[in-house]
Amino acid sequence: MRFIVTRRFEDAYRSLPEALRRKTDKALRLLAENPKHPSLSLKRTLCFGTKSESRSISTVGIWEVRVDGGCRMTLEIRSDAFLLRNVGKHDSTLGNP
Repeated sequence: MRFIVTRRFEDAYRSLPEALRRKTDKALRLLAENPKHPSLSLKRTLCFGTKSESRSISTVGIWEVRVDGGCRMTLEIRSDAFLLRNVGKHDSTLGNP
């Protein structure tokens, strides 16, 4: 599948240190070749409510990919493409996928 890159993803990617850009590139290659590759840990993104809410709610249509232990990439899966939404530190990226 092809990639559609959002402006937000471009900006976030450019702000990454060189080592994380290389890891992101590798994750994108793996995603294109085999989205089910175990190192990607592709799964639906979860949004967490306020502290008073004990359950998590799936963010419909938004998925996350593991770039490394502390870095995640978010995307939407379309019929013919991956729409790349965001990339960066785990908590900030998943907090605003």
